[in-house]
Amino acid sequence: MPDEYTENDYQWIKELLLYPQNMEDRLSFFEDTSQIAIPEDPIQKVIFQDRAKEAIRKIAQNKGHILMVGRPGTGKSMLANMFHRVLDDALGDYLRPKESILAYPGKDRNHIRFTYQDPEKADALIQKIHQSIHLARESVAPFSLSEQIKPVKRVRNILLLATLFSIAGGLFFPPLFVLTGLSGIGAIFMFIQENNHKVQEKIQRDAREGMKNSVKHLEDLIPEVVYDPRKDTDLMARVSEPDDRNMKGGFRHDPYQSGNLHTPAHKRTYLGAHAKSPVIYIDELKTLVKSGYMSDLLEIMQNKKFILEGGRNTGSGSADKAENDLRADNIMIACCNHDTLSYLQNEGDGAFLSRIEDRGEIVQMESAVPETPESIRQAAQYIRQEVINIGKDFRNTWGDIIEKEGYEGVRTRSERIFGQALPEDYKLVERDFSRSAVLEVIKELRCRGNDRKLSSILRPMNGIIKTAEFEAILDNSALVEPRHVRRALRDHLSLEGSMTREILESRKSLKRYIGAMTDSIGYVVGLAVIQARSSGTMYGQPLPIRCQITVGGSDSVVSPGKTGDIAKAAAQNVRASIKKVLKKINAPAIGYEMHIEYIQAHSGVEGDSASVAMDVGLISDYIRMPVNQRIGITGSLTGDIVLPVGGTTEKVRSIMDLDLGMNGACIPWQNKYDIEPLLLNTDFQYIQEGEIPGIRIFRSENKCDPFDIFFCKTKYHAYRILMGLEKQEIEDRMAERSAQDLAFIQNIAKKQTMTAS
Repeated sequence: MPDEYTENDYQWIKELLLYPQNMEDRLSFFEDTSQIAIPEDPIQKVIFQDRAKEAIRKIAQNKGHILMVGRPGTGKSMLANMFHRVLDDALGDYLRPKESILAYPGKDRNHIRFTYQDPEKADALIQKIHQSIHLARESVAPFSLSEQIKPVKRVRNILLLATLFSIAGGLFFPPLFVLTGLSGIGAIFMFIQENNHKVQEKIQRDAREGMKNSVKHLEDLIPEVVYDPRKDTDLMARVSEPDDRNMKGGFRHDPYQSGNLHTPAHKRTYLGAHAKSPVIYIDELKTLVKSGYMSDLLEIMQNKKFILEGGRNTGSGSADKAENDLRADNIMIACCNHDTLSYLQNEGDGAFLSRIEDRGEIVQMESAVPETPESIRQAAQYIRQEVINIGKDFRNTWGDIIEKEGYEGVRTRSERIFGQALPEDYKLVERDFSRSAVLEVIKELRCRGNDRKLSSILRPMNGIIKTAEFEAILDNSALVEPRHVRRALRDHLSLEGSMTREILESRKSLKRYIGAMTDSIGYVVGLAVIQARSSGTMYGQPLPIRCQITVGGSDSVVSPGKTGDIAKAAAQNVRASIKKVLKKINAPAIGYEMHIEYIQAHSGVEGDSASVAMDVGLISDYIRMPVNQRIGITGSLTGDIVLPVGGTTEKVRSIMDLDLGMNGACIPWQNKYDIEPLLLNTDFQYIQEGEIPGIRIFRSENKCDPFDIFFCKTKYHAYRILMGLEKQEIEDRMAERSAQDLAFIQNIAKKQTMTAS
């Protein structure tokens, strides 16, 4: 039969058992992370994103644009920073601007002009202008009354001569002494007048000492250096909220607009990233879309120049404008998530994306990468890099205390933080990870990925690694061991993970109550996942399902509650699968109402991964056979075949908690590789239930607390594991139940006929 297992199938399952040893061999190049070398190339420090790194190198070579699209935590910002470093080392001397930008007055008070000038020449020009204005300011003519003093002095001298001649003449002609008196009095008066003018001159000179000419009208004409390449040497501008002001620049408001106090427009000018920075990095394009700057950016990217305008802001600067263009030949580095990308594809028929592709590339960041020897090596390198960063953080935070008080001071102060006594030889220094601890981190990356891939969403892992470091420090362990990583994983959860933990706690008592109060007929433990919106991390949880088939009425399936469209379609597929079996065994056509209840699934259910669980529950109720409540099941049912589903690793891991009381799980055959990470750092063995292969994982030391995982190809294999019945037994019981239902319907119809007659 096509659903039977072959020898190759059994061999494939046994090969899964080799996975832990293969992982050990791949990590055999180190004993702990201190032996891992960190590459000198900064781009190689970003792991997993090989396609993005290749695109970065090409764009750095060709001065193109790049748009990185991916989930948060995949390394977009880190790659942008590395691109900046590589570009600066390779072409920075040529890309960095070498000319100053000067602003001059324009044709009127609201217009300015820009010029590009060598910085040294610009300094010399402005210095020369300042010197000329300084001379004009200082060139104040001294106050003088010499023009008034000269005629007074001349008249005085004439009167003195007349006095002398009249005295000489009076000796011979006495009446001339009258002239002597008059001329003498006149000479004295003129002498007094001369002295008065000199005093006035001195008073005025003393009063005007330090006075300078008003040269504001000349100072308003001095050009303003709005950009000096010697002062602003950073090659890349990081813009968090792109808008007119920080991307293009603008004009500041002038509070003194009346009288002779106003500030000219060119002295109120400031420039943005387009005019000053060869590389512009926009960390989140969604902010650019929200700010409405997209149309301006598209125009600048097309023309590589722009006119500086006052913009839409109020105030004196809103009317100001430049008369000539500013250059804007920028390299654009942008990052966004997939929701923003869908907007960009529709906005202007994808004009922004077209401009990016014209001179660059749009890069899809990997959310998960295949598990290869190279990706495993990169994962170990990533852990080593994080250990180094943690050491730097320790030294930055505690360096002064270590220098002044030594590690004894660190221990004393740390005891106050943790509220517990620490070992006498306690040292706050970073611990390297042992090889088995690295395996534990890789195990987590693999569990968070799908299809034999490692998750590339590393930001949540940074906190886990740091928490594991602190666990090792508090244990005073020489290395970080797997137990420290497990503690960190238990304590370091996202919001969705914390919610899942609370749900699991409630499901423990719920499962016990259902098991104690029911005969387990129609009840089945499905497996579900909750996905974190921020990181995409999945968290598994058990999903109890109650199924019931009622004879008579409409031939339908009912799934009440917050059931999504896919889940409803899955229920219809299950109904069709059961009807197909009934037709195959020649069961009479009788209407059945099928009811499916997801117990306490208040947040709703979506997806088809519970379809095989629904089928098991309905068949259990139909043939009155209890289902093993200690084994969970997941899978997508298509006809009789069980197809693979997502999140299988997390689903299985969620029910391996000993307190939950679960002993195993049935998963689709094609999800067999999702079990590989669960075999790391634990004991396991191959098992077989009839023809169904499986793996037994021991959850405790000394091979205690087994947990069995079975790989099912068809729903009949699930029946065998959960109800202990073979295919023929199931079909015989279904035929028997169908005959009973037919007899029941005929009996009712007969009674109704007799009553009517």
